[in-house]
Amino acid sequence: MKSKTLIGKQAERKNNPELVETILLAKKKDKWVEVAGLLSSPRANMKIINIDELDKEAKEGETILIPGKVLSQGDLNKKIKVAALSFSNKAKEKILKAKGEISTIAEEIRKNPDAKNVRIIK
Repeated sequence: MKSKTLIGKQAERKNNPELVETILLAKKKDKWVEVAGLLSSPRANMKIINIDELDKEAKEGETILIPGKVLSQGDLNKKIKVAALSFSNKAKEKILKAKGEISTIAEEIRKNPDAKNVRIIK
């Protein structure tokens, strides 16, 4: 796991203010430091996942955190909550159509500072 100092230095190089805010927010909470480390990594390491992968990985009612982007390929047949850095418009529609919930990582950190029942897909 990365040190908080290294995470802070890597966050300084980011140009996206929303990403920087999310990294700094995650860095402050001990349970979310791993997420801060993943988000502060180079963009080439950012996780990109499709809906069909979420459908295979997730269990009904689970909260899944994606330190990257969710794309719309495939179908979702489960009611899950997905927190990610960003979503394609079609992915949002499909998650909501399956009665799921979507939120940004920053929103999830604020609502759930102890990271209870959150599974990170790396």
